[in-house]
Amino acid sequence: MTQHRYPDGDRAAVYRVIRERRDMRHFRRGAIDPAVLRRLLDAAHWAPSVGYMQPWRFIRITDPALRRAIHAQVRAECEATAEACGSRADEVRRLKLEGILECGELLVAALADGRENYVLGRRTLPEMDLCSVACAIQNLWLAARAEGLGMGWVSLFEPDELSRLLNLPEGARPVAVLCLGHVDTFYPEPMLETVGWDTRRAMDETVFENVWGQPLKLSTP
Repeated sequence: MTQHRYPDGDRAAVYRVIRERRDMRHFRRGAIDPAVLRRLLDAAHWAPSVGYMQPWRFIRITDPALRRAIHAQVRAECEATAEACGSRADEVRRLKLEGILECGELLVAALADGRENYVLGRRTLPEMDLCSVACAIQNLWLAARAEGLGMGWVSLFEPDELSRLLNLPEGARPVAVLCLGHVDTFYPEPMLETVGWDTRRAMDETVFENVWGQPLKLSTP
């Protein structure tokens, strides 16, 4: 046992929030306490980043007309995605893929401009800027679940159109529309699993040892 280990209750809470985080689409209308929202954004800002570039930028959407415009862009992309899914198009149309008009807070997460100035850790993997933003979003997501709030990550939009709508500077790029708010209940499992879109893979299918495809040899008690 390491001396740096958290107490049992703290460790259990960390693993619990990881297991119970859900990509939420159903929200109950109602404002979020500004102090809670600040805590969530602070959690996002504590995320790790490659080369310490901190490329995340969050835009809080408080203008109702702007929220409706974002919703319109997302709905258009939902239909385009359904068409692109071919034989599963009708399944896609039946899915609830966003809660933009119902959630208490709407945020847009974006990659900052000027990322080309950061080379450390990105010379061969320039996409690590996107990975860093994803870490910030995950921090916010886990903190929201701990606060009893739901969050949904919406990626159904055309980035250039959303960039123009939000007046992003050249080089910046939107990554996610984040729906945040109160919920009546959290899904017992990921919604796409409940509706039969896909199933959770076994860990043996995703974790290998030494080379790709070689089973993990990890003893369990």
